[in-house]
Amino acid sequence: MKIEGKEYRTIWFDEQNQTVKIIDQTKLPHKFIIKDLKTVKDAINAIKVMEVRGAPLIGGTAAYGIVLAIMEKNDLNFIKKSSEDLIQSRPTAINLKWAVDRMMEKLSGVNNNELLKVALDEAKAICEEDVKFCENIGLNGLKIIEEIYKKKKDKVNILTHCNAGWLATINWGTATSPIYHAHKKGIPVHVWVDETRPRNQGANLTSYELNEEKIPNTIIADNTGGILMQRGEVDMCIVGTDRTLSTGDVANKIGTYLKALAAKDNNVPFYVALPSSTIDWKIDDFKDIPIEERNTEELSHVEGLDENNEIKKVRIYPKKSKAMNLAFDVTPAKYVTGLITEKGICEASKEGLKKLFK
Repeated sequence: MKIEGKEYRTIWFDEQNQTVKIIDQTKLPHKFIIKDLKTVKDAINAIKVMEVRGAPLIGGTAAYGIVLAIMEKNDLNFIKKSSEDLIQSRPTAINLKWAVDRMMEKLSGVNNNELLKVALDEAKAICEEDVKFCENIGLNGLKIIEEIYKKKKDKVNILTHCNAGWLATINWGTATSPIYHAHKKGIPVHVWVDETRPRNQGANLTSYELNEEKIPNTIIADNTGGILMQRGEVDMCIVGTDRTLSTGDVANKIGTYLKALAAKDNNVPFYVALPSSTIDWKIDDFKDIPIEERNTEELSHVEGLDENNEIKKVRIYPKKSKAMNLAFDVTPAKYVTGLITEKGICEASKEGLKKLFK
């Protein structure tokens, strides 16, 4: 997708300098900075502090993290320890463990002098696969938008939460991919963008990338979606997911559950877009999903540009106030209209997923 008219992906390997390059998303939308990851610790830190974020991109970064570990020290014990540290960097997004496990399985039994080549090829394959999956998610989700447009013959209003755009993946995005495909096809779409406190990924990232693709969008406070649905100003909701259980239950950015409840009450279709790498086939009870609790400073402080065009952080809470910063919540399958995957759209249930994924 584009930034200032130039095509980018969120992560890539620089052959000339033998480094992994990322877009530092903590600086967006105010500054566009490409950052080098030179060691596995750089990759772990990028995931932890959310220079990269979004389940598919976290997976891609973890895969390249294994590459960096091999470049740093071609030793199986070091690589294994690095893989464990990568998995621990963020607990909720299943793509992280999926990518690391896939990399380590691929490297099993490989000679030391072949490790780097095999790892680099596999990391690239994981990223290319995600691009294709997200493109297919868009083509499948496009059908839903087309059906709504046929009935309305007017712009289609879509509400999304957090950032499940191309910045959360390698390219295209998950929730945004159907929107991008609809826009390219000439269907008039407008996106309600949840601000998404506390890190404001909706305002800082989703609106930013939609602007770059010239798609009309409006940022709203997280609690505004309900009244918009009551007024009939939302035709559908599409969100992403960091972990979807085989039961169809969905773990996504905090606040997703409340949007699903409002959508259900107002008969607004609520779709979840995801690549199959985000499906957790092992956990059956959503209460067993590890929910990340992040630093409360993300709540008590906000960042923005000052009058000198510098990014500054300021406190907005009373110093003595306590805070809790849960990063995710779970939307039960009964509130999900359908799951949009690379293989098609299915019911959010064991039966629905089994029809697509044998």
